[in-house]
Amino acid sequence: MGPNPQKTSPRIILHLDMDSFYASVEMQKRPEIRGKPVVIGADPKNGKGRGVVATCSYEARAFGIRSAMPISQAFSLCPHAVFLPPDFSLYARTSSEIMTCLRGFGFLFQQVSIDEAFLDLSPLGSFSAAGVLAREIKTSIRTATGLSCSAGVAPTKIVAKIASDFQKPDGLTVVEEGQAASFLAPLPVRKIPGIGKKSEQELNGIGIRSIGDLAAYDVQKLITIFGRGGIALHEIALGIDDSEVQERDGMKSVSRETTFEQDTDDLATLVFVLDSLVEDVHRDLVGEELRFRTVTVKIRYEGFVTRTRAKTLMHYTDSKRMLRSSAQDLLRILWGGNSVRLIGLRVSSLEKTDACQMTLDSSGSQEPFS
Repeated sequence: MGPNPQKTSPRIILHLDMDSFYASVEMQKRPEIRGKPVVIGADPKNGKGRGVVATCSYEARAFGIRSAMPISQAFSLCPHAVFLPPDFSLYARTSSEIMTCLRGFGFLFQQVSIDEAFLDLSPLGSFSAAGVLAREIKTSIRTATGLSCSAGVAPTKIVAKIASDFQKPDGLTVVEEGQAASFLAPLPVRKIPGIGKKSEQELNGIGIRSIGDLAAYDVQKLITIFGRGGIALHEIALGIDDSEVQERDGMKSVSRETTFEQDTDDLATLVFVLDSLVEDVHRDLVGEELRFRTVTVKIRYEGFVTRTRAKTLMHYTDSKRMLRSSAQDLLRILWGGNSVRLIGLRVSSLEKTDACQMTLDSSGSQEPFS
């Protein structure tokens, strides 16, 4: 029997991330606001609004505005910005066009949010060939939509994701096999997905400022501070990640989550962000012709303390209204007034939609998930 090519060929993963997606789509729709600071999110109400920034243009970021920042703070930083409410149906249509373009290249594909996806380019056999294809993909998306994106090519999904953020906007970063640890080492720990302000401060407090510092730190001490999460942090810092690019066929769940720029204890803000997650998850369900029975909401407090709660309905449904009301009910059960740094939504117990059946809006029982 001949050698297994999977053992001799390098693993090559592409992560593609659209540049300030919502804001860029709005600027395509409204050319008169191009070049201006644009903020997509809740109504700022002259600085008294509640809710958060969904995304913003790079011009707005120059004023210090960031995704998941309180909208009142964004208004304070740049009151002359163009503030727009999210147009989720427009973003969903544009996203569908982008993802169709990506699927057309014929590689193993995984969409992970409305504006980002992974492709497994391992069959190309070399990182140089993957870099050439990445440029071709970026050009095809710009031709189809007029929008720019940034791409990272690396041996693992998490390094590819970090690489796609390395030269934004409109960037391309290729991290070849054996270079992951050296690429990560000088970057601040905040570049690791899921590391927020509080975690960054905790890590800084024990002398860890760069990802290289984290890689060199005693893993047992990390476990003492962060529990099992310390092992994951250490492996990420070393460039270790065995997770695969997974196609959606036969998927068991659809999920989305958002990490806040600053921890928030404002329920209106949490509800606003949860509603945006509902829009994303529901769009994926409709696109995949799926219905769900179980809704799970996750919230994470400072210190990586995480709580989840699930609700299983009596019948399968694809109703956005039922998804939203179930998610909001679960949030109110979970939230105890403490500051939240992350909120997530997942639907599971999925089945393909039967065109002969009507959508059911039925309530169900609540059950805890550990």
